[in-house]
Amino acid sequence: MPEELKVLKISGGNILLDPYFIFEQIGLGAGEKIADLGCGAAGHFVIPAAKIVGEKGTVYAVDLLKSVLDAVKSRAKLEGVGNVESVWSNLEIYGATDILEGSLDFVLLANTLFQIPKREEVFREATRLVKKGGKIAVVEWGLMAAPLGPPLDRRLKKDTVRQMAQANGLTEVKEFKAGPYHYGLVFSK
Repeated sequence: MPEELKVLKISGGNILLDPYFIFEQIGLGAGEKIADLGCGAAGHFVIPAAKIVGEKGTVYAVDLLKSVLDAVKSRAKLEGVGNVESVWSNLEIYGATDILEGSLDFVLLANTLFQIPKREEVFREATRLVKKGGKIAVVEWGLMAAPLGPPLDRRLKKDTVRQMAQANGLTEVKEFKAGPYHYGLVFSK
């Protein structure tokens, strides 16, 4: 089967993205702590992350909607993963996320920033949560026409994301093609 069709068969809120491929690109491993900020109800990244980090790791599913967090908790239970913690937070408020500051190995922002008006605050909050030497991975829609996704004028240029990272003292360590219509950028604290 062609690679494009394999990617399209993946179910979830981000049907064009393979979470295992993305976690391989960012280097997520066993025993690590990661937060998926703006996780979405499908738990598309949460469940695979929980399987990768294993019992000694922790995945924080973070979202503004409590119904989303309930759905993710239910899916985690169905999938038999017990290392998922749901955290309600308004990511646009610095310090609002109830996760210990500087405690995370990774923060994932996948299809999140384009949806949020105060995206600079979200990036600032992500930076607060990640430990020194930790990484923030951003996956966003590219600026090409696509059969789905947000209008082109709502999508973020890579340079816009880079400027937010720079403003938070982060260093870019990797750029990758996250899917047919998405880019990935990884920053280190």
